[in-house]
Amino acid sequence: MGNKKKTQYRVVTGPEGILPPAATLMGISLPEEGEGLVEGEIVSEAEALEKAAIALLTRKNPTLFPGPLVLWGWNDHTDEKAKYFFDVANELPGIRIIPMPDYRPIYPKIDPEAVINPCHPNLTVLHNKIEACVFIGVHCHYASITLKIIRAGTNCYTIALCAEAGHEDAMASVPNFDIEKLIRFKDTIIKVKKNGIKPLYEGLGIVPTGWSQIASLKGKTPIKPEEELVEAGVSGAFSNELESGLDDNAE
Repeated sequence: MGNKKKTQYRVVTGPEGILPPAATLMGISLPEEGEGLVEGEIVSEAEALEKAAIALLTRKNPTLFPGPLVLWGWNDHTDEKAKYFFDVANELPGIRIIPMPDYRPIYPKIDPEAVINPCHPNLTVLHNKIEACVFIGVHCHYASITLKIIRAGTNCYTIALCAEAGHEDAMASVPNFDIEKLIRFKDTIIKVKKNGIKPLYEGLGIVPTGWSQIASLKGKTPIKPEEELVEAGVSGAFSNELESGLDDNAE
């Protein structure tokens, strides 16, 4: 880690502009095992987890975005990972959980509020004024694009807990994020609270959103914070039937 060059470019919260450069083109390198990224600088894994924990505890409307690789439960590992995911969530007062079960676009006719949002987290971030979020279980090619869009137009502190190599365009990222690292992240959150970091939403549990209510995700009894969130385009159930394919007769 000591032999790697530091770059002048920093991956910080935006808005950075309509077309931010890809961090990798600006000289940002991916971390190796035991390392992490914080604002484009390679640091120890422990430091990256601590920075991520502090952001989630102190920034407004913190949100977890679990993606299909966690939600689908397609093997025993993901089933177990989902269990520890909730252990992390329960250590974060005022946290919201907005699942991304499937972010494939549906054509030709869509209700943007019901389909794009919340499946596309950049719109969810804007709608809900989210200032810290976590990507976990999100396909890497999708995360790479979305992290740039979030950095372009919002002030959200993005955290990518990646099962593969990590993400240069997140403010904080840790690679090879398995169950053991998820447990370490939970322990890190507990530690920083004990060390004096006061959670912005101290005393709250998991705060339901429209999607979490539909999915019956249960945490501690929620009390809404003073800043009311805009629901993520869902009221009770899907409000529109989705087109199954192209309509040759449509104009």
